[in-house]
Amino acid sequence: MTPIRTCVGCGRQAPQDTLVRFVAAGDGLRLDVARRAPGRGAYLHRAPECWAAFARRRGPVRSLRRSPGRAERAELVAALAAGLGAG
Repeated sequence: MTPIRTCVGCGRQAPQDTLVRFVAAGDGLRLDVARRAPGRGAYLHRAPECWAAFARRRGPVRSLRRSPGRAERAELVAALAAGLGAG
């Protein structure tokens, strides 16, 4: 049975293997394509709409236990666009 995770962009639940994981590192937010990086992780759908919703959001991300700033969120979205393409 595949674990279910919640997208921090749209808030919908989905199987973990359909989402992209990222972690809060000391230097900001980093993609975790291998899903093995240590630390607190969060998930996003592979859809640009969810990335944009995450970038617009303000306030804490509960799964990360921190409040990433707008610049950190924008850097992660840029990494997603470069790594996964726009769709």
